[in-house]
Amino acid sequence: MKDHFQRIERLPPYVFNIVGQLKQEARARGEDIIDFGMGNPDRPTPQHIVDKLTEAAQRGDTHRYSVSRGIPRLRQAICDWYLRRFDVELDPESEAIVTIGSKEGLAHLALACLGPGDIVLVPNPAYPIHPYGVVIAGADVRHVHLSNDTEEFFTELEKALRESWPAPKMMLLNFPANPTAMCVDLAFFERVVAIAREFDLWIVQDLAYAELCYDGYEAPSILQVPGAKDVAVESYSLSKTYNMPGWRVGFMCGNPQLIAALGRMKSYLDYGMFTPIQVAAIAALNGPQDCVAEIRETYRSRRDVLCDGLASAGWVVDRPKATMFVWGQIPEAYRHLGSLEFSKLLLTEAKVAVSPGIGFGHHGDEHVRFGLIENEHRTRQAVRGVRKLLRDGTGSI
Repeated sequence: MKDHFQRIERLPPYVFNIVGQLKQEARARGEDIIDFGMGNPDRPTPQHIVDKLTEAAQRGDTHRYSVSRGIPRLRQAICDWYLRRFDVELDPESEAIVTIGSKEGLAHLALACLGPGDIVLVPNPAYPIHPYGVVIAGADVRHVHLSNDTEEFFTELEKALRESWPAPKMMLLNFPANPTAMCVDLAFFERVVAIAREFDLWIVQDLAYAELCYDGYEAPSILQVPGAKDVAVESYSLSKTYNMPGWRVGFMCGNPQLIAALGRMKSYLDYGMFTPIQVAAIAALNGPQDCVAEIRETYRSRRDVLCDGLASAGWVVDRPKATMFVWGQIPEAYRHLGSLEFSKLLLTEAKVAVSPGIGFGHHGDEHVRFGLIENEHRTRQAVRGVRKLLRDGTGSI
């Protein structure tokens, strides 16, 4: 039938749209909704990056089609960044590729490498593009329960590897994790690489929050593990590190075979991003990094205001060591509602918008995710609304 769209029909309704629609309706009524829903940085891009974009856009030779793999100087800047940040050497020709944000790279890598009958292991809860990029590619997802207990994760992982038939082809990881903010150390990745070798498994690690780390924690790269490039690629984004979400600049590095597959797919689908944006991305990676420290401190301060405020209201949540998110278990009196109904309750009664955990997978349904995208004053205002809700028991309990 002409109205049968096979790939679209494999995608479930987007849960976040439900809360988003309620938020829009409330704002249309004039209500002041404090929005922690989307991980969308609210601060401006550092001025030196904007200035470089403007300068490059004034040149007459920068408005033609670009290069789908990314201009050579940007790929070199990416490799230089990896060397400075992680002491990892990369070949800019075969081991690095520019992506139009990390989401595009992850989805098109899945499309390039996967098809019907392939099985991919994905943690649950997970950022939606991780499982649904696989689904769009026509492959099948095997969920691996993700908690903050790494031993439990490896137990679940090895069970999935031994019980899945056919054998899984790929595993997607994301540490520091969105939505759970779970952090791992280099020893974790050493075990992952060893497992990948044992089970002939590709590893795709999303490192989008590498620079948003607090309290002395430093996020490792999987590519720091000796031999990791034999089995793994790593995705990164400038969106959070440099307040550049709308610019859509990311990259993927590591295994040459996977990088080549992504490059071949992209050569059919795009001509690369606007060249001045790539030039500005070089300025971000190679330029002064004090802006990164300032951005990190902004999120740390907001984290503390939110976590301390919720605790004072009687809702104790884990204080994340990384990311721009707080993953809060729903207060026990409301847990039976599930994350979607509790999110609706927060919106209608506390005027606070969050992301329901069910949108990240069924193992997330006892949690909601706060994005640290409101300033400290607005965050305190949100806490007052939450405190009133919890104190008065407003809504269905």
